[in-house]
Amino acid sequence: MSAPASPPAPPPGQLPIQIDDDVAQGAYINLAVVTHSETEFTLDLIYVQPQPPKAKVRARAITSPKHMKKLLLAIQEQVNRYEQRFGAIDVPTFPPGVLPQ
Repeated sequence: MSAPASPPAPPPGQLPIQIDDDVAQGAYINLAVVTHSETEFTLDLIYVQPQPPKAKVRARAITSPKHMKKLLLAIQEQVNRYEQRFGAIDVPTFPPGVLPQ
């Protein structure tokens, strides 16, 4: 009897990534709160329900400053690609401390 075949090794420089089915479905968020200390950043991804007003953290990610900077650059690259394909994303500005109704 032979041993079961192991899955093929990924090409050099690629990391196989697994995702559970419930995580793969995603969670809608419409607010993010980012805080930091000297050694880490925390991102709380939140869904704000309009009626009745309430908010729930759907996910929290904690990462190092170096990884946060890499994430920031990756998100900026994807936003740039999106805008090249679909046009500029209009984001209204509000005075500090004022949230849209």
